[in-house]
Amino acid sequence: MTTPVPSDEQLAVDLRSWLPSQRWFSGKNRTIAQVRVVLRVPLLDEDGFAAEHVLVEVDFDTGPQQRYQIPLGFRTHLSDPLLTWSLPEPPSDVAAGYDGLHDPEILARYLTALAGQEDLGPLAFRTLPDVTVDLADTGRSLGVEQSNTSVVYGESLLFKAFRHVEVGINPDVELHRALSEVGCEHVAALRGWVETEIDGETTTLGMAQEFVENAADGWSMALVSVRDLFAEADLHAAELGSDFAGDAERLGAAVAHVHADLAASLGTEERQASDLAIDEMRARLDAAAEAIPDIAEYRDGVLRVYDEAAQAGPTTIQRVHGDLHLGQVLRTPWKWLLIDFEGEPVKSVADRRKPDSPLRDVAGMLRSFDYAGHHLLGEKSPNRTHQREFRASEWVERNSSAFCDGYAAVAGTDPRASSALLRAYELDKAVYEAVYEARHRPSWLPLPLSAIARLVAH
Repeated sequence: MTTPVPSDEQLAVDLRSWLPSQRWFSGKNRTIAQVRVVLRVPLLDEDGFAAEHVLVEVDFDTGPQQRYQIPLGFRTHLSDPLLTWSLPEPPSDVAAGYDGLHDPEILARYLTALAGQEDLGPLAFRTLPDVTVDLADTGRSLGVEQSNTSVVYGESLLFKAFRHVEVGINPDVELHRALSEVGCEHVAALRGWVETEIDGETTTLGMAQEFVENAADGWSMALVSVRDLFAEADLHAAELGSDFAGDAERLGAAVAHVHADLAASLGTEERQASDLAIDEMRARLDAAAEAIPDIAEYRDGVLRVYDEAAQAGPTTIQRVHGDLHLGQVLRTPWKWLLIDFEGEPVKSVADRRKPDSPLRDVAGMLRSFDYAGHHLLGEKSPNRTHQREFRASEWVERNSSAFCDGYAAVAGTDPRASSALLRAYELDKAVYEAVYEARHRPSWLPLPLSAIARLVAH
């Protein structure tokens, strides 16, 4: 290399202090014991400028090891924009390092590798047949994600780098590929991916897909509708100009179409409801009840719902989204799109790839409607009046019903007909939410607790 870059040892030291400040680093609540650099793939090397694709293993004082991929740039002089993303100041004889996904020159190198389906050392860049990549497109990083980093090239291609690397094929690539191959209209089409081999297993590092312009996420749209409802004291939800029910119904139809396309592409199985993840639900409930006394109060009632669900008889399972909520859908001027098929981030890749009931996704969306309708009230806000609580519940019920109506019209079966199993999935999600809120947003904890109380009493 013509550019003086840090040694593996120095880079590991720098990354150990730098990683906890990155929004995509999921080990913030643990103490790093050691960082090891396990892969450095040269991407560029010019006078005073170099780039590498780096893979590291992070050990903690407690808990399992994690792997991260960190595209890095090294320059003898950093511009002000790159200083924002810089590693700790290096020794005087070494170039300064920084997050390479914020450097247009490095982004261009990744685009070239994808267009040429290059093999860069152990990194394999691949595209679907007949995909054309425009090398004239300039890349820019988006700053809206928590766990990954996405780059938009021009106005047509989105590249997502999975920062936290888990061994195996990422469901986001796997399911997008399956849906693209059957022509699903409710996802952004897959264009390509990056993979390598870790521990003898093909592992996804990133994916490229169609970039969708002029789209709004479902969560933002729902909140506008709820705010308007609170502002218009004399109007019902159906009388609002921003009534969301029509979109909720179309969203339900879109989800059902995606489920049907996943079933057509990857198949289905019949299982007894008792063979589903009921035991895992019980285990999660017990752990939550130990940590949150308020959940313990409802434990017996939740278990009764789980027991009833286990008696529901044969049910169809298939590949599903796995972490569906209003933030995982986009409304374009023409239709709804589902995004981010990675599944629940707390689960392993192997668990996220397991078939499940489509009701898992339906329940996730119903929980999201409940959040959208109620979280603006605030636990102790002066705006939390009986009238507003009634109107929030009215909004949730209207849009949840519309979503299920849209789903049933396409699927041919109403998810509400499987009431015990659907409630079990809703409760499992609410228990998960309660644990999350207790750890990260205690003021929001009453929201899932209220849902648990309502679902148990139903």
